[in-house]
Amino acid sequence: MILGIQIFGVLFALVMMYITFLHQRRKELNSKEYFFWFGVWVVFLLLVIFPTSLDFLIKDVLSLGRRLDFFIIVGLMLMIGVLFHTYSVVRKTQNKVERVVSKIAVEKREK
Repeated sequence: MILGIQIFGVLFALVMMYITFLHQRRKELNSKEYFFWFGVWVVFLLLVIFPTSLDFLIKDVLSLGRRLDFFIIVGLMLMIGVLFHTYSVVRKTQNKVERVVSKIAVEKREK
């Protein structure tokens, strides 16, 4: 039996698949990125439709009592990973901007 939250999850996955497709059509994603994100949404869709498919992993292997505990832990880990990646990209960009500004300042001072 499909619950209300599953309907919301299915709609979310389908909308995200469509948005991913639109980004690929606009050439904002290359083929590799497109297939990665489309795959993420397909896996998400399958997990929403068949939530008990991970029970063996969650209960037997990881010894967690509820599926929700698993998804909260995985979600938190993913959020921390994304946060670190974003920080790294911003820091790298900041360093590049500082080098360019420094180079321009030296060139202007020499004139």
